[in-house]
Amino acid sequence: MGIKGLQGFVTRVCPDACRTVDLKEVAEKHRIDHPDIPPVIVVDAMSCVRHWYTPESWVCGGQWREYLANLEAFIKAFTAAGITLVFYFDGVVEEKKRDEWIKRRWQNYKEIAALFQFVKTHRKQPGRGMFVLPSALPTFTRYALKSLGQKTVCTLQEADFEVAAYGLQHNCIGILGQDSDYLIYNTSPYFSIEKLCLDKLVTVMYCREALCRALGLSMTHLPLFACLLGNDVVPESLLEGFWSKCLATCPPKNKSYNRRTNVILAVANYISRIPCSYSSLKHLEAMLPLGSDKTLLLKGMESYLLPGQQSPWIPPSAGHLKTFSDVGETAMCQDKEIFQLAKEQHIQSENYVIFNILSSGVIECSNSLEDDRDTEIPGQALIFRPARQHVYSVLLESGKGGACPSVKEWFVYFGNPLQQPEVIQPVQPPLPGGTPNLKTLWFAKGPEVEKQRYSTFLACFHLQDLMEELQALEAPVAGFCCLVAYLMLQVHSLSLEDLNAFVALVLCLRGKSASQLERLQLTEVDSRAVHLGAVFIRGLTTLLMANSACGFPFRMEDLMPWKVFDGKLFQEKYQRSHQSCSVEELLEGNESLYTPFQNLKSLICKACMAKKRTIQSRPRGKGFVTGTQQREFNPRFQQAHRSSFVPPYHNQMRGFLWRSPQPQGREYRSGHPDRRRRFHLPPWSPR
Repeated sequence: MGIKGLQGFVTRVCPDACRTVDLKEVAEKHRIDHPDIPPVIVVDAMSCVRHWYTPESWVCGGQWREYLANLEAFIKAFTAAGITLVFYFDGVVEEKKRDEWIKRRWQNYKEIAALFQFVKTHRKQPGRGMFVLPSALPTFTRYALKSLGQKTVCTLQEADFEVAAYGLQHNCIGILGQDSDYLIYNTSPYFSIEKLCLDKLVTVMYCREALCRALGLSMTHLPLFACLLGNDVVPESLLEGFWSKCLATCPPKNKSYNRRTNVILAVANYISRIPCSYSSLKHLEAMLPLGSDKTLLLKGMESYLLPGQQSPWIPPSAGHLKTFSDVGETAMCQDKEIFQLAKEQHIQSENYVIFNILSSGVIECSNSLEDDRDTEIPGQALIFRPARQHVYSVLLESGKGGACPSVKEWFVYFGNPLQQPEVIQPVQPPLPGGTPNLKTLWFAKGPEVEKQRYSTFLACFHLQDLMEELQALEAPVAGFCCLVAYLMLQVHSLSLEDLNAFVALVLCLRGKSASQLERLQLTEVDSRAVHLGAVFIRGLTTLLMANSACGFPFRMEDLMPWKVFDGKLFQEKYQRSHQSCSVEELLEGNESLYTPFQNLKSLICKACMAKKRTIQSRPRGKGFVTGTQQREFNPRFQQAHRSSFVPPYHNQMRGFLWRSPQPQGREYRSGHPDRRRRFHLPPWSPR
């Protein structure tokens, strides 16, 4: 996560360390020097996501097809220059960095509260200065890049360490990201994503050697320098006294420098005057108020040592650096075959959070764009908890005698102080005969197992009675119906208008390209629709989790947001629906969508009726107008708004919503011979 203020310090005080480079020229030089090794840039994707997301609209839940087109253009620019990209994503939050993670979640929480206040006051999206990533953007970016044929790695440790290690071990021409930790690691050159001009492939390279010259340090000093400035391992709060001593012995050289700049210079001056030895490190540890963990500074230093590297500050016998080579010995899952496959799929970005559960029994979920003042809609963490409990049971009860182990959740929602994890007990999904064995779900073959996978997945959402109807639908639409039906069952404040908006969204989205969606304009933004959009997107990640646990009854790419959601389009459908517009207008005058609209609504209502939940009409005020005129009345669209919607379900609809009669095979699955094959977007999905 970087060292506070260091990136800005380099830009302001060490201009020689900021060098403009042409990546095409860097790649060409590499080809000359290493004709047998293609030029590779390893990408810290987590620090790039904010820069990749450039669609104008971001508050409504994500412009997913526009974003996918952006990623494709990004990849093409590097491919045209003969540069291979390898993308790394954080796959775990290490416990030593939990306090920093919590601190950032609270900061995000305040930013989101201010954002909703702005939307309610002005009924529009705020400027980019208040930009917050659409919910789950990093998660779906992983799968987007994978679908575009890129090597995508989900880490077993913090991503910056694995990125730096990969760059060093594979002689990469550079690391692309925006994290000052890459100035500290002794690894490949560090390129800025923030300064990247994609058209020209020109950016800024931050030079470690030039930074060292400006500070009077050597490369071996940099890890200690980072720790004494405060990082994710050594909290800044422990260093204030030390900084004061450094400032006393190294007065400010320039009155225009701020305190942080003066601290950086004073700390560098202090380090330059002490011997590079373990005894010096021990002396520093004695100086600092490290509390119960006297080895905190040592651990921080070791976190910057890449495989094969040593430091004069650390004796080779210290050995505090944690690796995941023996993680299986303490894992929740003791079945080596299951554990190994979960680990492989995790690294290759094939499953979702399954390895985290099986290895440590801990998962987390960051902030979502949720309105904490909307008491009618619970936090998404609570809405989807019953489904997660069933997933935990599928993963952890199989093969266990006695009590099923619990799972620790770090989920951000209103009312959760994040002082400690919530201990969540698994709950068996409602399947006759109990949950199938995990080895059966993951490794077995045949039609009966395919059925078990699908029914177990549906049971996690209490929808197993609709298996026949859902299997008849195309996979993305089936997944969509599962999610909307589950939401309608869990959140009783959701109305017929909300259901109409969701169904119209998925039907009208299909025929729209990224450029068409980009041109869609909203005159106003509704805060409740913003909230619902975020909840829906988080619901898709819950589908991914259940799909991974149940042996992939769906292809993962069939559960992606660009198949079934667009933020602006949902806003439009939501506003029109709550404005009590006609079905004709809601479906944009497309008569062919009328029957699918009624049938999908009927299917979802059937699921609700089975649980004695009737969906009531509840229009919210006058709604909002999006600027286009209502179309002329067409007698084909006669469905009036009712106080509730309970029509009979007809499984007779023909057309694009229904699967072809041929079986739909999956691209990969546990034990399946082609489970490692890279997946691609189906031809019907516009970009």
